[in-house]
Amino acid sequence: MQENLTKENLKSRLLLVDGHNLLFQMFYGMPARIKGKNGKSVHGVLGFTAALLKIIKMIKPTHLAVLFDGEHANERCEINCDYKANRPNYSELSEEDNPFTQLDDIYRVLDYLKIRHCECDFLECDDAIASYALTYGEQNEVIISSFDSDFFQLVTKNVKVLRYRGDYSTICDVDFLMQKYGISPDKYADFKCLTGDSADNVKGAPGIGPKTAALLINEYGTLHSLIDRANEITKPKIRQSVSENAKRLRDNYEIIKLTKKNPPNFSLDQLIFSQTDSNASKILKELEIF
Repeated sequence: MQENLTKENLKSRLLLVDGHNLLFQMFYGMPARIKGKNGKSVHGVLGFTAALLKIIKMIKPTHLAVLFDGEHANERCEINCDYKANRPNYSELSEEDNPFTQLDDIYRVLDYLKIRHCECDFLECDDAIASYALTYGEQNEVIISSFDSDFFQLVTKNVKVLRYRGDYSTICDVDFLMQKYGISPDKYADFKCLTGDSADNVKGAPGIGPKTAALLINEYGTLHSLIDRANEITKPKIRQSVSENAKRLRDNYEIIKLTKKNPPNFSLDQLIFSQTDSNASKILKELEIF
């Protein structure tokens, strides 16, 4: 996997970790509920810490930040009230079944490791990470660690997405997107508007799957051009689907497209990171979590 990382002499390698994405992956992926000293479940903390340390060892960043979603109104819900409506109400879950109850200990771990982290107060974490990538990605290498495919639209020569699966991890770069979807990263948001996103409860255009979506976007250039020229689509069912769902598709674009909405809340100098040889169990024991 390492050969996929940029070998050019860029100023730095910035690792941006989608905190909640990694927490959920570890919380629900650990084989058993592990209790800490006070009887509280800490398997999410242990899994998160171990995974983060492995990602750091894998990527060898010079700069690092871990970003989390904050509790605030989501402007995307104003565009589409169904956005993320398929997510459970975690406030109704028991402490043991609620991944958010382990966040405080995760923050303690990050502080211990001297890793900058924050909850995004006004933006979704996706938007905050996009702001970092778009701000620093021109002159620095940026690796975004997340399974959220929305980040594929940010991929460039310098910006890549890490899908962490231990030894089976993948660095998603321009070639990866071309091979998997048949589109360039700058067209990924347009493509995803057509196919939809079940993870975020965003519905696409009925009858349009990934292959058709890629063909349409490559032919018409952008989603908006496709909608404006829908009468030119030769296949009747596809033409009808695009025409009848034009508003939904335009709304999807407002939801899916990532831009630099706010400047990053940490400067690059604040994100300088020194490598560590600690292990997860040792850290949790020293913090009296485990």
